[in-house]
Amino acid sequence: MSQRACIVGWSHSPFGKLDAPDVESLIAMVSRSALDHAGVAPEDVDFVTVGVFNNGLTPQGFEGGLVSLGVPELRFTPAIHVENACATGSAALHTALDFIESGRGRIALVIGAEKMTALPSREVPAVLLSGCYRKEEENPQGFAGIFGQIAEEYFRRHGDHREELAMIAAKNHANGVHNPYAHVRKALDVEFCNTVSDRNPLVAGPLRRTDCSMVSDGAAALVVADAETAATLARAIRFRSRTHVNDLLPLSRRDPIAFEGARRAWDQARAEAGVTLGDLSFVETHDCFTVAEMLEYEAMGLAKPGEGWRVIREGVTQRDGQLPVNASGGLKAKGHPLGATGVSMHVMAALQLMGEAGDMQLPKADLAGVFNMGGAAVTNYVSILERAK
Repeated sequence: MSQRACIVGWSHSPFGKLDAPDVESLIAMVSRSALDHAGVAPEDVDFVTVGVFNNGLTPQGFEGGLVSLGVPELRFTPAIHVENACATGSAALHTALDFIESGRGRIALVIGAEKMTALPSREVPAVLLSGCYRKEEENPQGFAGIFGQIAEEYFRRHGDHREELAMIAAKNHANGVHNPYAHVRKALDVEFCNTVSDRNPLVAGPLRRTDCSMVSDGAAALVVADAETAATLARAIRFRSRTHVNDLLPLSRRDPIAFEGARRAWDQARAEAGVTLGDLSFVETHDCFTVAEMLEYEAMGLAKPGEGWRVIREGVTQRDGQLPVNASGGLKAKGHPLGATGVSMHVMAALQLMGEAGDMQLPKADLAGVFNMGGAAVTNYVSILERAK
């Protein structure tokens, strides 16, 4: 394989219910600023990938065609739209990296964006179910219903661990306070997260509102370049490894709490990078629901199957723990604008590795792990990143 491409610049909008009226405006919000951050002229971009889930969240499709409306200098630059459920942002990033590493160009712009709040909130769950096997998994509670069933199955086998889910929520909300881009910058304690109330009602199965990520608008962008070009720029984040593993879409045809595709993606990424889990300084992982983060502890190898709850109870993934997880606040506090999420996670990791994370900055940030998934661990992406200069 040719030399791996590097991340050389980025941009990130606030996440939340934004005044930006549509996806077009969100794309424009981050595209030029990412190029400016990288020190790259639009005319030097060889390829653009745009990650937007959409599937009915907004009427405008063909999102690859929107980029040059915000940056007219990109008018004749090849641009494509990429979609891969909640891992759409990582899919867009991988597509750009593949383009650069194939030798077809030197510089690519990756944009992830989603406008989720333009649709009435009651209609959003049905749209998001496009990321599941609708023939079997259609339900009025959307993905919360699916992960509620996953939580129930975990509890049936391994005991009721609602309190540990509340501890994960409280951890991520405490971290989100320090993230200027986060949808929710408010600390919520374990007692609040573990108590069903008017402010924290049950949503699906044992999952409460605090166990569920937010419906958010937002965008993030990355500039990636080949190693030779990256060496001439101010910043460079190298991929020690990157992997993509798919699993069966229907949960009925696999163990719903095993997250086997995620486990394989992590195993392959560590082997390719030549590192152990203990070598990582921190991880950004896909906590669309708190039970997902707990299962991902097991998938990444922090705990044996059925013992992921021990990880949060023992403080392993706290900011000052053995392996901080979601120092950004994760999807839980930062928000989850679907197409933007995978790009955002890589921006959060890059900020840490460059020592530019501000109040989020961890004291040790040498080697990062990023896990982004689509559906219930159907499509699984892992990146292991380090600072190159």
